[in-house]
Amino acid sequence: MSGETGFAIAIRERYADVVGERWPAVVDPQPDELLSSWLHRLAIANGIAPRTFAGVLGLGGGMWSPRLDLRLPHDLAAWLGVRTGVAPEVISAMAMTDEALAPLWLPLRETARRSHSSWMQYCALCLADDRAPYFRRSWRLASRISCFAHGCGLRDRCPACRSGIAPFAQTDLIPQYVCVRCGFDLRGGVKRSVTAGARRLERSIDDICKAEIAKSSSTIHEWVARLLRAPDVAGVGSGRPLANLPVSSRIRCFELLAQRADNALMAAGDAAVGRRRRATLAAGGRDGLITRFADFIDERQRAPRFARAQPPGLDLAALLAAYTRAVGDGARSKHRGGGLHNSLAARSEVPTDLECARHGGVRLAGSPARAQAWRAYKTPQALYRPRPVASRKSSSATRF
Repeated sequence: MSGETGFAIAIRERYADVVGERWPAVVDPQPDELLSSWLHRLAIANGIAPRTFAGVLGLGGGMWSPRLDLRLPHDLAAWLGVRTGVAPEVISAMAMTDEALAPLWLPLRETARRSHSSWMQYCALCLADDRAPYFRRSWRLASRISCFAHGCGLRDRCPACRSGIAPFAQTDLIPQYVCVRCGFDLRGGVKRSVTAGARRLERSIDDICKAEIAKSSSTIHEWVARLLRAPDVAGVGSGRPLANLPVSSRIRCFELLAQRADNALMAAGDAAVGRRRRATLAAGGRDGLITRFADFIDERQRAPRFARAQPPGLDLAALLAAYTRAVGDGARSKHRGGGLHNSLAARSEVPTDLECARHGGVRLAGSPARAQAWRAYKTPQALYRPRPVASRKSSSATRF
């Protein structure tokens, strides 16, 4: 004591001795949460700023958490599992694990110029709706330009100061949805619009990537290479690949591709081919856009589609060709009073267009050719296995 108003100074227990191996605050991973996002939330919940938390993990500075998104050591995952109670395999699953899509991952740039991509995108409405705002794994892909939940365009910079997203550099106990540079709340960003055609094209690309990965198909590598060259076809980006463009340029690229593909299809010289393709467009859906996108890029780049040797079974080109033929057959049967969905009633083993759309699969219901294509293509994963429904509607429109 020093004087009547002095303070007592005593040595207390060390923090590590008090809490033991388990940290006091546990943060549950959210659906599709990115590893770095979970680490930032975990640090703040335990009273440690994200930049300081890098030292707790034995890591250096800079983009320490985005680097873990790309490669998480097994021993670090186990160490985090002991201290958080979250299974190491769950922690590892939050990293970017789809190596086939690695060329589409946005490159790590701490100070990216506005004409280049930054490492992270986000949807302001998703962050606003989240009880605990977090960043998604899917936002790290260059092929994603919009939010599937809200239909708005993604952002890759702070709307106020135009700097990149850098929660890994936060030195205070401030949530990761607040800009490190200027303090702007990212949840308050203005909604960015994207045309319906570009969003359908984006859905097509997402569907086809998931299907090829589920099949462990070797064609995924060629498909990704085509996507990276898409800006050349659209005439944007000054020769840079898709992953090096900011989200504003990628949105423009997808909008141009969707519009030009529509124009090319409508200008088909052969009347029969034109009718079948217009029926494909009229039927809507993402599958028609897949065909249009691939055909359009092939025509511009003068490269044969899927020229490499294919694995056993039905490849994607055959699948899309079967679908295009089937839509033409369905349109003709409708004029005869039959209709696509009427013919499905006699084929209970073949799912309806609506069923397949609900489960993320490619719509191939109707004719025997389509039934054969569907059986050859469907995968054992539950995501692509159609579930039985009580009744089938007669409408051929698919809701997205």
